[in-house]
Amino acid sequence: MNDAIKIVNGNVEDFACDVLVLKYAQGFHGADSAVARLLSGSVFGPSNIAPLPGEFVLFPGNGKVAAKFILFVGVERLIKFGYSQIREFTRFALQLLSLRLPDATNIAMTMHGVGYGLDEREAFLAQLGGLIYAMKHEHEKYSSYKITIVEKNWKRSNRLQNLLFENTTFQKPDSLISETQKSEIQAGISSEKKPHIFVAMPFNDEMEDVFIFGIQGPVNRAGYLCERVDMDIFTGDIVSRILERISTASLVIGDLTGANANVYLEIGYAWGKNVPTLLLTRREEDLKFDVKSQRCIIYKNINDLARKLEADLKCLSK
Repeated sequence: MNDAIKIVNGNVEDFACDVLVLKYAQGFHGADSAVARLLSGSVFGPSNIAPLPGEFVLFPGNGKVAAKFILFVGVERLIKFGYSQIREFTRFALQLLSLRLPDATNIAMTMHGVGYGLDEREAFLAQLGGLIYAMKHEHEKYSSYKITIVEKNWKRSNRLQNLLFENTTFQKPDSLISETQKSEIQAGISSEKKPHIFVAMPFNDEMEDVFIFGIQGPVNRAGYLCERVDMDIFTGDIVSRILERISTASLVIGDLTGANANVYLEIGYAWGKNVPTLLLTRREEDLKFDVKSQRCIIYKNINDLARKLEADLKCLSK
């Protein structure tokens, strides 16, 4: 099973495979939106792509995308599509393929969760856990599948490859898996019960490494899920999810570098919900009058931020 799952950097529209599996979260988001537009030639996508949760639609690629077939699986709206739903989605998709496309073996899908706020590591392990559990325990047909997760962000693609390499545990016989390792295999089963920290910060290329190495790394190492919405414009379900995850967070970290209006709104909402906050900035002059009286970590660079944040999180964990 060592070569059964791999990560590839690229666009799903251009990836040649027997079948491309996409979710339909009662609306179009990201890759499913792009593929739907190509299938229809319309900015709105095909009108008959609207499967309800638990249902599906199957289309031939017809040369409009590189996949021979596209499977849209209906799932709950994004606000309800969390870690456990990702795990179940991957298992259900394999079940559908074994019944509807029994000759398909080369399967592609995308990474789920990070764009609308889930912890990258936990979301990926939930997706991986659902696939491997199905391949090991549910149907001998699944063991012949070659599954590729196509990720267009090359930095994230590299991180996912490293995570996949680190988690060869999934592919061991159950008798050789330790109790500690089993907890990672359970990702997606009880993830929503794990403590999480919500990060409010500008979403742009300049801040990506600040988040990944300066914030996400220390937060994960401290034992928390690290959640951030990778969108500048918040609408509908995204707003609802942001508010829900802020109100249930152990801590909200706000990077005020650049004085982004969305970040100030999220920090204000956290204060209104009496959720502890920790403010960050690279430039003290970015702090507006209403936060200047609050304790704030002023960092020089990413390493400085990671060091200072780790020290603060140790105090939170006590």
